[in-house]
Amino acid sequence: MQDATAAGMPDGSAREAQDRYWMSLALEEAGRGQAAGEVPVGAVLVQEGRCLARAHNAPIGAQDPTAHAEIRVLREAARRLGNYRLPGTTLYVTLEPCPMCVGAMVHARVARLVYGAPDPRTGAAGGALDLVAHPSHNHRIQVRGGIEAERAASMLRDFFRQRRGR
Repeated sequence: MQDATAAGMPDGSAREAQDRYWMSLALEEAGRGQAAGEVPVGAVLVQEGRCLARAHNAPIGAQDPTAHAEIRVLREAARRLGNYRLPGTTLYVTLEPCPMCVGAMVHARVARLVYGAPDPRTGAAGGALDLVAHPSHNHRIQVRGGIEAERAASMLRDFFRQRRGR
């Protein structure tokens, strides 16, 4: 497990620094996924400055349509903590989550979502849909998008450009 602190900085600067730090780890995970032939999406789940889990997309290798990076970190953290509820956690992911992943985050009671690149086609945190703010949910997730968005989007563009070039 890793720890990150931004001691000596004002609150806003500290949160910004922490968000960028954890997103850099999510981008590393995305790179691992890309090296394995997966769509380069990475995620990190953090609680009280500790990394509970990190993962990348793996639906192709796992032959599992639910093996998105977000689902994988939620599963691992729940296993480690012995609880399917994950209050007080922040999920960092390089791409705006899909409806399946947002649904899982709501059920897990993730407190905060920080994502990199927006996904206007299938994103469910304000992109194509806004499931995080759906009035039927009894849990609200605080959302912040756009952290390292260009790096995350560039990885995705390069990946799909290479795939189309084959």
